This record gives sequence, C-alpha cells and structure tokens, in this order.
Amino acid sequence: MAGQLFLVATPIGNLEDISHRALETLRTVDVIACEDTRRTGVLLQHYGISTRRVSYYDHNKEQRTPELLDRIQTGQRIALVTDAGTPGIQDPGVYLVRKALELGIDPVVIPGPSALIIGLVVSGFATDRFAFEGFLPAKKGRKTRLESLKSEPRTMILYEAPHRVQKTLADLGEALGNRRAVLARELTKKFEEVHRGNISQLIDILSKTPPRGEYVVVVEGLKEYQKRTLKQHGDPECIP
Repeated sequence: MAGQLFLVATPIGNLEDISHRALETLRTVDVIACEDTRRTGVLLQHYGISTRRVSYYDHNKEQRTPELLDRIQTGQRIALVTDAGTPGIQDPGVYLVRKALELGIDPVVIPGPSALIIGLVVSGFATDRFAFEGFLPAKKGRKTRLESLKSEPRTMILYEAPHRVQKTLADLGEALGNRRAVLARELTKKFEEVHRGNISQLIDILSKTPPRGEYVVVVEGLKEYQKRTLKQHGDPECIP
C-alpha cells in the first residue's frame, strides 16, 4: 500500500483554529514530523492525540528527510507540521516537499491558518496583489533587498522577531519613505495587538512598549502610496 505525506496546517495561536480534517489526519497517521515536538505536543494533548512524534527542523532536515521518505515508500502515512501555521512557508518543510516530489511522492495539503494572510486582510491595504517577503536578511543582502522593495507596487508582508522589529521598521522607513504600515503581534492569541499608522508612528509605539512575540509587518506598496499622496497633495509628479 502506498504511503502518503500530509502537510497539516495548525493554529498560529488559538488552539480552536484547526479543522476536523486536520485533527483526523493527526490522529490516524503513523508519525508526525514536528518543528518542535514540545510545542506540537501542547496541541496534541489538548485534543487527546497520542500519535508518535519526531523532530524535523532546519538543523536536522538533511538527516531526517531520507528516513521520512523511506517510511512513506514502505507504506506509512507521515504528517508534517510547523510550530504554527502552514508548513513549508519560512520553515524547512519546503526541503521535504522538494525531496518528496523528486521521488514521485505528491504531498497532500490540509489547509488552515497562515499568519501572512491574516496580517494582510486585517491591514486594510490592497489585497488584489501582494508580495510576501518573509524575514529580511539580517546582514548580507539586506540593503539590496530593501532597495528592491522601494519600487514594489504591491502590498508587502514581512515577518520579524521582537528583538529586530524596531530596526527593520527604521530600515524600511529609510528605504521606502514614511509609508503607512501595520504591525501585528500575537495574532489569534489572548494578547493580540494590531497597530496602524505610518512607519515613524509604529516605531514610536515600540519605543514605549517593549516588543514581545513574533510580528507580521504589512507595508503599503508603491502604487497605493502614490495614489494616496496624489489625492492628498495633488502633485502630478507622484505618479510616474
């Protein structure tokens, strides 16, 4: 019997944000590959799921992948989960997917929460076209990436850690100008916060409240920025 690889989306905060299909998959697979077995354990315990877990994270993906694929080829059903959200986005899941496809194994996605989509729709910015930038490079390539975003016409979505979010906002402001942005943290959790304003206002908010938790940063694209500026100031030079 052929095995199967399932990519199972899990809650990004509120444990109730999970589908019946996801829970049934986690109950019935042979093994769950987790970015952090302890964090996934909290979710599984909440729903009374005792399926065996193994770790699968960035530093062991090359060693663990052949084992997981071998299990699938011998008929086992494997579920891959990330710490939160949809696996394969800004995590080592993409490596497993690529290796599975090379062997002719087509993953099955069990859809669910994604912080980038939640951040986008709550921002109020244009959603017809958007660009997900993930984490900016910490050092090498950072300036080049920021320069490329200056002319990005679409709404931009980034992820950032609490200890770097102020610097990232400052760098975005320097590269893009004082555009409108949204800063969202702890989405779907008890202490969820969404701040709106221009970049300098968000920096001021963070200077008064120490950053905590993971952040989603949403910035208006050049097209929306230019239209808004033209409407406010009537400057034809704002539109190329």
